[in-house]
Amino acid sequence: MKLEVKNLSWSTEGKQILSDINLEVSSGEFVGLIGPNGSGKSTLLRCIYRVLKPNTGVITLNGKNVWHLSAREMAQATAVVLQETPTEFDFTVEEMVWMGRNPHQGLFDRETEKDHSIVLGALEQVGLSTFAERSFASLSGGEKQRVLIARAIAQQARFLVLDEPTNHLDIRYQLELLELVKGLGVTTLAALHDLNLAATYCDRIYVLKEGTIAAAGKPQVLLQPTLIREVFGVGSVVARDSRTDKLRITFFLEET
Repeated sequence: MKLEVKNLSWSTEGKQILSDINLEVSSGEFVGLIGPNGSGKSTLLRCIYRVLKPNTGVITLNGKNVWHLSAREMAQATAVVLQETPTEFDFTVEEMVWMGRNPHQGLFDRETEKDHSIVLGALEQVGLSTFAERSFASLSGGEKQRVLIARAIAQQARFLVLDEPTNHLDIRYQLELLELVKGLGVTTLAALHDLNLAATYCDRIYVLKEGTIAAAGKPQVLLQPTLIREVFGVGSVVARDSRTDKLRITFFLEET
């Protein structure tokens, strides 16, 4: 599954939010969107998963315009995991994961053994098999995010969109969640707040600033003090971690 975004722009109430966005995510890649608050990361993702319709530009999955797909076709192709999914009803964990099967069932279709096996397998994959009957609302933030990943696994979508999924999670849960997603091998586009996580898990990154792409490339090349200062307005020290061989970034406020 390959995503391509070409010349995308979006505005609201006369204010330009995104301008001339071009990006792509190749099959199996984990690509990150980074940028300061208000740079347009979530807005861009909402355009990609069709909550917002761009004013100009084209978004394609495997060469097909996403706005030409039916809702069911889009749901079969794309799974979305937000920071947290609010629920008005007290669903169980298993019920939440079963929702991932909806795009594969007709209105009057009954649940099959195959569906059941996929749901249980998804729960096992995220380490929550024993949580099936637990109330989703009773879970911790990290556990809820793992349930939402299980729902995406059960959905069997080949393209995964993550909108700052590690916000408000403890460090261990942040690492476990991104290790899990990376291990799926699914084409993934993720807005990430933490540059160190982006450096560790992303194959490539796009840097958004004021609604435009300021830079794109491999994190070990892009995430250097000059760019970090220009985009985020802070000083930084960038080094290689001796244990992981990944970039480790330390931030500081520079004197003005």
